[in-house]
Amino acid sequence: MQMSDTRQINVPPAQVYAALLDPGMLQQCVPGAQDVTGSVEDGFEATVVQKVGPVKATFKGEVTISDLVENSSLKIDGSGKGGAAGFAKGGAEVRLVEKDGGTELSYDVEAKVGGKLAQLGSRIIDGFAKKMADQFFQNLQTLLEGPADEAEPDADESAAKKGWFGRSKS
Repeated sequence: MQMSDTRQINVPPAQVYAALLDPGMLQQCVPGAQDVTGSVEDGFEATVVQKVGPVKATFKGEVTISDLVENSSLKIDGSGKGGAAGFAKGGAEVRLVEKDGGTELSYDVEAKVGGKLAQLGSRIIDGFAKKMADQFFQNLQTLLEGPADEAEPDADESAAKKGWFGRSKS
């Protein structure tokens, strides 16, 4: 299955790019991620627990990031085995463009499954894959932008309202 989408993130492309290369950030963004370790150079190892339809599985897999063009684009590829549930693999081509004082992030995702997961039918799998991709990029956006400001923050609250990049530089 394949899908594409675009979203506007209100931080510069360099911050989005740095976040996509950070294992701690990836762990917070991937729905169901229990652990993400490694580096861009050596690849990442991840453990993700997910329920797809009636099948719940713990996937252990590898994630590689390639085709890096600093602050502009990268490719994320991953594959995982979920024991009797089967396997999942896929990739995303991510593009970052400075726009309206922030970053326009666009992505093309391709995902494949096998084993018991493949028996669930394409409608369930396609819906799940879309939900996972949407949730990943929504989590990324929320972590980068920080919580929405509801009122003028006082000095103590302003530190708590910083996005990921601001907190990491404190």
